[in-house]
Amino acid sequence: MVRFVTGITTSLLFLSCPAALAAGMDDDLSSPTTLDDVVVTAARRDLIGTAATSSQGVVVKEELDLLPAYRVGQMLETVPGLVVTSHSGEGKANQYLLRGFNLDHGTDMATSVDGMPVNMRTHAHGQGYTDLNFVIPELASGIGYTKGPYFAAQGDFSAVGSIQMGYLDQVPAQVALTAGTLGYQRAFAAGTAGLGAGQLMAGGELVHYDGPWDHPDNLRKGNAVLRYSQGARDDGFSVTAMYYRALWNATTDQPERAIAQGLIGRYGTLDPTDGGQARRMSLSGTFAMPVEAGWLAGGEVTANAYVINNQLTLWNNFTHFLDNPVQGDQHAQDENRMVAGGAVSYSRPLNLLGLDHEIVSGLDTRFDDVHVDLRATRARVAYGLAENDNVQEAGGGAYVQATSHWTPWLRTVVGVREDYLAATDHGSNAGVVAARLFQPKGSAIATLWQGTEVYLSAGRGFHSDDVRGASQGNAPLLAKADGEEVGIRSTILPNLTATLTAFQMDFVSELTYDADVGQTEAGRPSRRRGVELNTTYNPFSWLEFYGSMAFSHARYTDSDPAGSFIPDAPKLIGSLGIYLRDLGPWSGGVEYRYFGAHPLIEDNSVRSSGSQEWNLTANYTLQSGLRFGIGLYNVFDSKDDAADYYYTDRLKGEPAEGVGDLHAHPLEPRSVRFTVAQSF
Repeated sequence: MVRFVTGITTSLLFLSCPAALAAGMDDDLSSPTTLDDVVVTAARRDLIGTAATSSQGVVVKEELDLLPAYRVGQMLETVPGLVVTSHSGEGKANQYLLRGFNLDHGTDMATSVDGMPVNMRTHAHGQGYTDLNFVIPELASGIGYTKGPYFAAQGDFSAVGSIQMGYLDQVPAQVALTAGTLGYQRAFAAGTAGLGAGQLMAGGELVHYDGPWDHPDNLRKGNAVLRYSQGARDDGFSVTAMYYRALWNATTDQPERAIAQGLIGRYGTLDPTDGGQARRMSLSGTFAMPVEAGWLAGGEVTANAYVINNQLTLWNNFTHFLDNPVQGDQHAQDENRMVAGGAVSYSRPLNLLGLDHEIVSGLDTRFDDVHVDLRATRARVAYGLAENDNVQEAGGGAYVQATSHWTPWLRTVVGVREDYLAATDHGSNAGVVAARLFQPKGSAIATLWQGTEVYLSAGRGFHSDDVRGASQGNAPLLAKADGEEVGIRSTILPNLTATLTAFQMDFVSELTYDADVGQTEAGRPSRRRGVELNTTYNPFSWLEFYGSMAFSHARYTDSDPAGSFIPDAPKLIGSLGIYLRDLGPWSGGVEYRYFGAHPLIEDNSVRSSGSQEWNLTANYTLQSGLRFGIGLYNVFDSKDDAADYYYTDRLKGEPAEGVGDLHAHPLEPRSVRFTVAQSF
């Protein structure tokens, strides 16, 4: 059960930054100035009167805990219409799909954890690379999400959507051991102790996973978190240190003809030396306080700051012997990155001309210093340097947003944001680039009757492009995106809530995946139109049904003889969730996800059939705090592919120009995991 505060304060926090609500879901935010306290069980249903669009929302910790997630990134599948999959080793960032967008490893979906941005600019593998392997699931407090470029507090990569994950300040002492098929083992421990006027929380996990692959992933992953906090989320602070380290082998997407010819099996690889290693260290802090004196009195200040060191090497061989028929095409993508930044915002209620308003203004800034290179390798041994760049990117954004209540049934949310980014590349793609972008945003919300609202929104957002391309004039540094949507949110029947949203999104430059270099690059202009339907039904306090469907029509908008279809853009994405909670000692979840058929090349002559999969978990908890859990994944042993692409590669003995073929990465077969956990 989740507790949050209604009224002006919560509305301000949620509209300016959904993470404020996501992060504090398990804290009692009540204070002497609180208007009301409301106890809820499904926060998706309780946004009437506070939401700016029909497609924003929150996911409570309870739902994160019950979701049968095969990998940590799939926690994000609690966001309506979002599918998270993989086309390579488990240590690599996942692949994300939302609203007809194949977001690759995170393009156009801004993701943050405890205020720290996860998307990486000018990345060795792909622009916006979003690796969530450093997250410990048990320590996540909840998720706030937005869709579309309508929120002034959201900047780079947020045009299609944004996700803000909060972290807990305290957890009960607990340990958990998990073992399963496909070589899966995990150990987790966490706890909290009082220290001075606050509390110190520590947690850690060790994970090993092989998978079904003929050449096992042999993933070895470790995570550690140390967090000190004082006070409440709206009047207190926290300081958090995180450490993450992983090493793995990788089975990437493989050509179908290699399987047909018997060169490899369904779970085989043509280059068993592909793989990766990653390390991430961070120190971050958050701060919030009400202002009780001076000209800012009556408002609230929130701030955060962070320093991150991120190191990564990926060894990939996508095209095999196309470019180098002797040594092969394996290459290493390396980066060593320092990121520093922060944000501050001020919010306050205001009565002007007899009308109630809430004003939020803020600044955010970020500096990246990244050394990135591309080396030719054979069996992970380098024999040539293709590119070597040292890039510095510095920029930030300023915004203001006003929520105005014109009548009891009409309110507007109007905001403006301006971002500036400057970058210098010292190396193979030397150059200096800079750009700024002004972004108006607005929503009008009308309450038709109690429990039903309609929303009309329009706005501009953007994603930054890789400096290595922008410095050579091959891409805009800031690629704008314009969006519009209309939607409705309604409590149709008691305990039943639905949202229906029609949207359109235009990009001046679509980020696309180039298998030849294993990177995303700036592409053609595009448009997507679609409809999204989400429903939540709680027939009983212990049972929740949740369903989501997103239909989209995706096309390039320029004239090109190659065709107008956008590769890897699904027409239909859907999911169904069933959550069982507090039924005596029982709890659990069932998830069905559907990823529809989609084109693989621009003329739509080659298509993927998509995929579907069922997963479930069940838990039995004794009064002593001892819990027994089971997770069953790919319940019906689907033989679909998790990801597939169409591109040219070359096997030994084939023509020098290579062969165009479908390349697939299969879903993992049915597997089971058993957990024994104890809370103290």
